[in-house]
Amino acid sequence: MDFSLTTPALLFPTVSLLLLAYTNRFLTLATIIRNLYDRYHQSENRNLLAQIDNLRYRIYLIRNMQIFGVLSLLLCVISMFALFAGWHTGGAWSFGIALILMIISLGISLRELQISVGALDLLLTDLEKKDIVS
Repeated sequence: MDFSLTTPALLFPTVSLLLLAYTNRFLTLATIIRNLYDRYHQSENRNLLAQIDNLRYRIYLIRNMQIFGVLSLLLCVISMFALFAGWHTGGAWSFGIALILMIISLGISLRELQISVGALDLLLTDLEKKDIVS
């Protein structure tokens, strides 16, 4: 396999878009949490606390997704620098670690997506039960 300076650069557009998507998810959840917080102080509904706990867990997952994504990008830059400096073994190793960190980030993203869908499914089930009772 030919491993050159352009190989780690292939990950840059992907990581940039992925980090943007992660940030958008974070900002959306932050807005939802702020709205639930305000609603809780108005009604003190205990159900809202459970939703806030679920969102807290998802925020932590998104934070970890971002951390692993940024570390992956950082190691890609280190890999490119090592290759530029002629340290091919170091460049290959740092790129390999960057790929592993990206896999971890994507795995955490998959878990967060499962939790998100599960939460929405609970809301839809509750809505269906209310519709049947009516």
